[in-house]
Order: sequence, then C-alpha cells, then structure tokens
Amino acid sequence: MSAETAVSQGRNEHYTRVLRRNFRTWRGQRPFWAGLLTLLGGIPIAYFPYATFKIGHMNLAMQTTAGAGSLIIGVLLVTLGLTMWFQHIVRVFAGVATILLALVSLPIANLGGFIIGFVLSLTGGALSLSWVPGGPVSADEAPAVQQSPDSPAVPEQRDGFGADTQETSIEGNGGRNSAG
Repeated sequence: MSAETAVSQGRNEHYTRVLRRNFRTWRGQRPFWAGLLTLLGGIPIAYFPYATFKIGHMNLAMQTTAGAGSLIIGVLLVTLGLTMWFQHIVRVFAGVATILLALVSLPIANLGGFIIGFVLSLTGGALSLSWVPGGPVSADEAPAVQQSPDSPAVPEQRDGFGADTQETSIEGNGGRNSAG
C-alpha cells in the first residue's frame, strides 16, 4: 500500500464506532423518537389492565372489563411505533392513528395507562406528524433571491381602474356574472 491508496471509511475504526455511526444514520432517516415514544406509550396501556400488584400481603388487581379493548389499543400503538421506524413513508397516517388511539385510551384503558401511556403516545403521534425527511438547507445551497435596485420592495396595489381591469356584467339568467 502506498500513501496514495484510498482507505475506505470505517476500515480501521472500531466496530462499535461503526455501529454507532450506522445507527445514527438510520435514526436520522426516520421519525425515531416518535416511534420510540409511541412504542413506550402502548406498553402501559396494554399492561395495566392485566397487572396484579403486591403490596405487602395484599394483592391489588387492576383487571377491568375493558381489558380486551386496552390490549388491542396497546398492541396497535406498539405496531404503529414499529411502523414509524420501518415504514416511515406512512408517518402521517401512523401519527394521526396514534393520536386517535391515545385519545380513545383515556376512557377505555384506565385513563390511558394512568396518563403515562396517554402522554407518551400523544407526544409520539405529534412528533410523527411534524417529522419531515431530509436535512436543513445550508446557506450556500439555498437559492439566492436577487432583487434589482429599481424594483419596489412591495408590489404596487391596483385601484381597480386601469387598462388591465375588466368589467363584469350581470346576466339575466340567475344573476351570474361574466368577465368580458
């Protein structure tokens, strides 16, 4: 090998640095945090209706009649979170569906998983709706708007009288106007 030989990027790097860089690239190409919050919001919504807590010698059962509904909502939220990660093209649909399911979970699933799942899912849905692919445009790549010194900054206003205005006449058939 000579000094002029091109070394591929990542060839002499530690594998954890390469994995971290690849994960950062993957994460930047999709609504990662929206999917993570939606996924984490679906877990308490699905878990709490089936949970049994032990406090000393006393069992506290959280089982309600809406257990099946909350399980469905929780599983759908987890699925939507994974969809945001792996099918980021449908992020708008997933965001709207996440927000609707989070709102439905309030009356169905123990106040949306004791508000924890509701807040996480609502935030994840909002992040999914607001995420836009691509990076910011740098100043040198942005198209420059050139304005000549003799052109006015504000376009002139028309008063309605002049050569470029047209008259309208009232037709006899139902009051329709025609320009001409």
